[in-house]
Parts: sequence; C-alpha cells; structure tokens
Amino acid sequence: MCRNIRPLNNFAPPATDDEVRAAAIQYVRKIGGSTKPSQANEEAFDRAVEAITAASRDFIDSLVTTAPPKNREEEAAKARARSQARYGTPASA
Repeated sequence: MCRNIRPLNNFAPPATDDEVRAAAIQYVRKIGGSTKPSQANEEAFDRAVEAITAASRDFIDSLVTTAPPKNREEEAAKARARSQARYGTPASA
C-alpha cells in the first residue's frame, strides 16, 4: 500500500480532519493510478476523497484501545531512525 499513508489511530492529540483528508487523498491517488485526475475524472476523484474521508473519520472515531496514546514527535523520531538505519542517510522531517 502507499507508504505516505500514516497510521492515525491512538495519538494524543487525536488525528485532525486535515490528516484524515490527506490520507484519503493518498489512498484515492494510489487506487486511481494518478496524482492529479483529468478534468473528466475530477468530480469522481473529489467524491471518492470526500466519501473515504468521512468513512475514515467514522472508523477512527469508533476504534477502542487500551494502549496508551502515542506521541507524534516520538513516533516521527522512531521513523527517522528506521530510515537512517535502512538508507544510511537522515530522513527529511
């Protein structure tokens, strides 16, 4: 699946609507096979993004966990460390 889609569940503070929408856009781009739809497909693209955003928000809000919330900065630092170990260069923030 698309590497740009990040987990959004169980963070403090919770995922914002912008983060959920960004993930929906990445998903639609991936399954649609293009980063920018043609004019003929723009309406379908936008409808799909809105539907997936709504479904994703509903899904995230419905999830229940007993794990403590994750810290965004700590998770980003871990991802940078994994990237550096994998590629030998620092990852961009």
